[in-house]
Amino acid sequence: MTENHPELQQPAHGPKHKKDLTRRKVVVAGAGAAVAVGAAGSLAASGAFASETSTAVSASSTSTAAEACYRLTSETTEGPYYIDADKIRRDITEDKEGIPLTLQLKVIDSETCKPVANAAVDIWHCDALGIYSGYESLSTGGGGGSAPTDAPSGTPTDAPSGTPSGTPTGEPPSGAPSGGTGGGGHEEPTDDERYLRGTWKTDKHGQVTFRTIFPGWYRGRTVHIHTKVHVDGTWTDAGYEGGHTCHTGQFFFDEESVLASAEVEPYSTSTTERTTLTEDTIYDQSGTTGGLLKLKYNKKNIAKGVIGSITMGVDPDTTNDGTSL
Repeated sequence: MTENHPELQQPAHGPKHKKDLTRRKVVVAGAGAAVAVGAAGSLAASGAFASETSTAVSASSTSTAAEACYRLTSETTEGPYYIDADKIRRDITEDKEGIPLTLQLKVIDSETCKPVANAAVDIWHCDALGIYSGYESLSTGGGGGSAPTDAPSGTPTDAPSGTPSGTPTGEPPSGAPSGGTGGGGHEEPTDDERYLRGTWKTDKHGQVTFRTIFPGWYRGRTVHIHTKVHVDGTWTDAGYEGGHTCHTGQFFFDEESVLASAEVEPYSTSTTERTTLTEDTIYDQSGTTGGLLKLKYNKKNIAKGVIGSITMGVDPDTTNDGTSL
């Protein structure tokens, strides 16, 4: 990480606990048993970039309401196009066109239910036409390219007859696995672009908000956003240093929202074959636990913007870097 952010100079930490893959529990505050499901319960559906104060659950609400503990959020492959947290920012849009997306995330310890504060959360995803910054010559989209290495098994490497011109074809880049959800080999960046990538810290409520655009799609994968959660490191003038990655996952979008986005430019100009949510072999079909976002938007005009939210249940004591799945 290369940018100076003096306000981030504080050590990262997270509650410790024993790993538990199956348990769900509810901590009851007083006699009440209200459950706050995800970070979206108190979030206003506004088109503006939400501030830390507007997205955080208030102290009074956390003291009077119970908080749901989740199963550990599903771990997934890192994919080939991860670049180690070199953009410390919450607005990752740069000049990319697309439907505005406010992404509201919360990180909790899945055993203790406590927020994981001062963690470093990375997100990265392709643009509206399926292109990844840093890998424009390798990633795919409406303009062509080669298949990404996180494509599911059975994905064809040649376009079928009758495929519209512009649909990407060709062999995967070096290091690609033969199929499945394996991590494959990490690809070194091929360019200096860094749009739609960013890292920021969770607040005392375990929450962090990003502004970006609704992702597009590329051949072999459903619409998704990659994420990592880093803990036990230190925030310095240079950014975030040390620690370990306790979670590597992906966020997913329901079919209704993706179909709505496909009617809006520039998404509507894509000629790339799309993989549906149920066809994707990386999404495990488990809903929120598998990374499925809760979405809010005007059903008659998705172009105005989307708010996506999710709570990630993590195990701060483990290392899940997504390279060996």
